[in-house]
Amino acid sequence: MTYYFELELTTQGPLYPPSEIMNKNKEFVVIGYINEQVEGQTIPKWGAAIVSQKTELPPFGEIQPYHIERYLDFSAGSSDLEMELYTLPLPLPVNNYPMLFAPEQAPSAHHVIRDSLPLNMAVPDYIEEHSRQYDTPITLAQWIQAKGNLSIKVMPNQDAWFEASFEGLIPNSLYTVMALREQDLNPSSPTRPGPLGVPNAFITDDKGCAEYKRLMKTPFCRTTGKKNKIINIVILFMSSQSCHGGAIGIHGLGGDIHAQLKLKNHLELKSGDSNADY
Repeated sequence: MTYYFELELTTQGPLYPPSEIMNKNKEFVVIGYINEQVEGQTIPKWGAAIVSQKTELPPFGEIQPYHIERYLDFSAGSSDLEMELYTLPLPLPVNNYPMLFAPEQAPSAHHVIRDSLPLNMAVPDYIEEHSRQYDTPITLAQWIQAKGNLSIKVMPNQDAWFEASFEGLIPNSLYTVMALREQDLNPSSPTRPGPLGVPNAFITDDKGCAEYKRLMKTPFCRTTGKKNKIINIVILFMSSQSCHGGAIGIHGLGGDIHAQLKLKNHLELKSGDSNADY
C-alpha cells in the first residue's frame, strides 16, 4: 500500500523550545503550534507568531501559554518577510527536552556556550577560503517558500520506502531527514530521535529543489517486536552544514538543526492486515 502526504511549513520541533529559529532580537520565530490561553485552558493552535524568551517553561510533557509578542504577517510588502533568521543560542533557551543528541560524538554538548548566529554564518571551523556555496543571509520570505510531498510504500514484509520531493528550500545547502518515533516524546522515558535512514542527508540544487528516498526496516509493524514506530518525518536545515551519522545533530532543537517541513499531524496509516499496527 502507498500513502501520500503534503509536508507542512514550520520552524518548530517539539513545543519547547517554541521554535528552532530566532530573529536578531533573540525572539522565537514560530511557525507551528502556538500555545494560547482559551477560556482558562492552554490550547495549541497552528499559526505564526513572535514569541518571547519570557515564556514560562513547564516540565517536559506539559504545556503553558506562550508569551506572544505579536503575530506574523506573511502578506506581500510586510516587513516581517525581510526578517533575517538566526540559530538559537547555546545552551538552548526555554528548553525542557532532556536529550543528548550525539552522546558518542559530543558528550559535553549541553555545556557549550554560544551566541545566536545568522543561519548562514553558523558553520563550525569555517573560514572564507572554504567557499560556502550559499552564504547569503536567510530571511523569513525565503524560508516560507519551502514545499514538500511524501509518499510511503509499505511492502508485504512490512519494510517501507519513504520518498519525498522538495522545492523552495535554501539553495545549495545541506539538509537532513529525521524520523520522529512514538516514544521520542514520552514524558516518562523519551527515546533519542534518529535519522530516516543512514545517510540521512541531501543537498539542494541552485533552485532549492531536491529528492530523497530511503528504505526503512519495519518502521510501523509491532509484530516484529519493534515498539517505537515512526510517527512523523521532519526536514531539517543544517545551519552547521554537517551530518552526524546516527545522530540528527550535535546540539539539536535550533542549535544546529532547524525544522522547515514536517507533517502537521502524526502519521495515521491504515492497513487491512490484522497483524500490522500503523
